[in-house]
Amino acid sequence: YLYQEEGILSPDGHCRPFDADARGTLFGSGAGLVVLKRLSDALAAGDTIHAVIKSSAVNNDGSDKVGFMAPSVEGQAEVIARALALGGIDPETVGYVETHGSATPLGDPIEVAGLPRAFRASGARRDGYCAIGSVKSNFGHLDAASGVAGLIKTVLALKHGEIPPSLNFARPNPQIDFA
Repeated sequence: YLYQEEGILSPDGHCRPFDADARGTLFGSGAGLVVLKRLSDALAAGDTIHAVIKSSAVNNDGSDKVGFMAPSVEGQAEVIARALALGGIDPETVGYVETHGSATPLGDPIEVAGLPRAFRASGARRDGYCAIGSVKSNFGHLDAASGVAGLIKTVLALKHGEIPPSLNFARPNPQIDFA
């Protein structure tokens, strides 16, 4: 690919979500398959259940976005808060969030800033809510398959009781308030 200064693509072919040296992402090709079924139907059929999705939410913060390729903090907080509310999920019980984590200097700080706003919107008041990660550090942005890759990673983390480390992370991005 052709690297352009201040663009979305990494200058050196490495994706470093939330790292001080994050300069962009890279794109890969991938596919993923997840079988979704109502919990009651899966239980009745005796299926192996790897995870239960309690809720989901989507939004488009339109003209409030920082730019075409980056969301707004308010938009991030709104969609996260909506997903928590729809699932009846207490933010105090969330131990991990699989993020978009594109490793861009603009996008990563916005994404992380939205999390505590969303968690506090439901009444939570502590700091350091949960661990975060991004599967993009492993193989870049898989375009349409990036969401399912993150879902599969999270299900495997739950299954094995271990959060995989983020590759290429050496030191925190100073533009992100991790506390």
